Amino acid sequence: MRQRIVAFVLTAAVAVLYGCAAEPVTVSTSGMTALGRETIHVGIAYDSAGRGDNSFNDMAAAGLDRAKKELLIDATEVTAQAETDEGRSASLRELVKAGSNPVIAVGFLYAGAVGTVSKENPDTLFAIIDDASVTADNVVSLLFAEQEGSYLVGVAAAMASRSDHIGFVGGVQVPLIEKFEAGYAAGARSVDSDIRIDTRYLTRPPDFSGFGSPEKGKAAAADLLGSGADVIYSAAGGSGSGSFEAVRAKPGAWAIGVDSDQYLTAPAAIQPRILTSMLKRVDNAVFQEIQAYIKGDRTGGVKQYDLKVDGVGYATSNAAVKKYEPRLERARFAILSGAVKVPTS
Repeated sequence: MRQRIVAFVLTAAVAVLYGCAAEPVTVSTSGMTALGRETIHVGIAYDSAGRGDNSFNDMAAAGLDRAKKELLIDATEVTAQAETDEGRSASLRELVKAGSNPVIAVGFLYAGAVGTVSKENPDTLFAIIDDASVTADNVVSLLFAEQEGSYLVGVAAAMASRSDHIGFVGGVQVPLIEKFEAGYAAGARSVDSDIRIDTRYLTRPPDFSGFGSPEKGKAAAADLLGSGADVIYSAAGGSGSGSFEAVRAKPGAWAIGVDSDQYLTAPAAIQPRILTSMLKRVDNAVFQEIQAYIKGDRTGGVKQYDLKVDGVGYATSNAAVKKYEPRLERARFAILSGAVKVPTS
């Protein structure tokens, strides 16, 4: 009798979650049953920094962790086996072999691998973050309006700067990171049209090490600070931690983080120096894609995460940014209303 009661409760819970009538379902100890028929096993392939970067990868991981908790899915996680299309393809094949469906690739560097492995596995749904070059019935592109969130932190940077001179550190000079730079510059100039904005890119293709070199990030930020900039926004993945170190060594300077709320994960000595962060809600995109798959949305296409759906934004964990919030909110509403069109290059 007790087993029947438990089964009924589980059935009712699934019915509430999916808005369907309570039907008998099979609940597997290895994961959630989608629509009562199958176990969902998600695969996620991080870029070379993997979990623990306190930035891009960790945001994807947060979305996966939420799905494990709320949707009761199983998951297999891998990191790129090598910084080549072959190495990334091997990682994706490993996930497919493990029974993963859908498979989520974290970052545009997986584009070539997704293009190859999705053709080999037409019955597996692949989702790739930050790339729309692969068009196939079983490939979903998850894109973000990074320029909009960067516009907002650009407003904050210009308001916080005492020297009317700010800086930008980009990990790798590619169109994606140039979107961050363009939005940041536009936001800053909306406050002060004469503000000086200096930029440093750590590497250029085919060298993508700029996303994982704190030493290069520190050197670039120190160079900007030495030239008079007093606010540094880094869109450089794992290299951003080096930029924070440089800011800590410069009295009166501010750092702006990226992707996650980096104030929350920074060392205590650095935390007060992080004014805000541009939030790129990769966690929401990962969670919602898994949720959509469970509900039966298993077709390719493009999904856009912009300010309208809280796909991007700015962090308020540091109380120091509070005094700028009225201006930041006016800027946010100007974008939402269409009064401001943020450039992407």
